[in-house]
Amino acid sequence: MSPQKLEELSQEERKEIFRELVNAQDHDLGVKESRKVIAEKFGLTDEDVRQIEKEGLDAEWPPLS
Repeated sequence: MSPQKLEELSQEERKEIFRELVNAQDHDLGVKESRKVIAEKFGLTDEDVRQIEKEGLDAEWPPLS
């Protein structure tokens, strides 16, 4: 996936990134490592991933809900 800007992502895209982040953390990756893997996969910065993570936690996006 080509590098993206956070503001260009739809809510559905952000939810998918959040879902993959949670799944990575559920499958033996630590928080820092999972953020790094997801950032690289989606062409985002660590800060972008942190913002998506916060948004997902605050809104209780799946798979949390």
